[in-house]
Amino acid sequence: MDVPTTVSTALEDRPVSGAVCLEAGAGVGNTTAGLLAAGASRVYAVTNDIDHAATVEERVARDEPDRTTVLEADLRNLPLADDSVEIITAHGLFNVVSPASLDAIVDELTRVAAPGSHLVVDDYEPLPDDAAMRDLFALENAASELATGGSALTFYPAAVLRRLFVGEGWQFDRTRTLLDPVPWTEQHVRAHANVARSLAEDVPGELGEELSREAERLVTTIGSESIGEMYSIAFRLPD
Repeated sequence: MDVPTTVSTALEDRPVSGAVCLEAGAGVGNTTAGLLAAGASRVYAVTNDIDHAATVEERVARDEPDRTTVLEADLRNLPLADDSVEIITAHGLFNVVSPASLDAIVDELTRVAAPGSHLVVDDYEPLPDDAAMRDLFALENAASELATGGSALTFYPAAVLRRLFVGEGWQFDRTRTLLDPVPWTEQHVRAHANVARSLAEDVPGELGEELSREAERLVTTIGSESIGEMYSIAFRLPD
C-alpha cells in the first residue's frame, strides 16, 4: 500500500523503528501503513467506524498480521493499558472531533503513552473566509446539526491543539507544514457533498430537500479548489 507524502513527511523525524504505535482515528489506514513502512514493531489502529475498521483490515492488516491490530473502539475509552505505546499519531483526526470530546481524547492518548513517547498531530487550519470549500463545510455542519444535534467538522488551529496537549504534560517539539495550499479535489468535494446530502435525508420537509439541492449546487460551483494549510505538530512526553 502506498503511503501518502503527508504521512511520510509527518513521521520522518520520529523514532518509529522498533516502536509500539497507536494510530488514533485509523480512517482507511494510511498512517498505519506509514508506521509499518517505517519499521514499527506493532501498530494498534483504532477507529469507531465499522467500515473503516474493515478497510484497514483489508488494505493493511492482512499483509502484516503479526504487526497490526485493528481495534473498533471509542478513542475516549481506549482498550489499551496505561503506558503501553511509544508513538501516537492523529492524522486528520481532530477535524472530526467535537469540542465536547476533545479533553476526553487528549486524556486517553496521554494515559496510554509511555514515558518518553512521541505524539504527532496532523490537521487543517481553519479555512479563510473567501474559500469556497468553507461554504460546503458550513452546509455539512448545518445538515449535521439539524439531523444529529452536533457538527460534523471542526477545524482547530494548531495553536489550540498545542495548548491542549502541553496542558496535559506533553512537551512541544516542532511544527511543520504538510500542505500549503491544500488541494481539495473534485473527489473531496463530492465526498463532503454526499455526507451533507445523507445527513439532509434525516431533516424533514422542504428544509432537507433544500440542503440537498444546495450541496449539489456547490459541487458544480466549486469543482476543485486549492486553499488552506495542513499542519503537523509533534510532542514528546517527559521520561
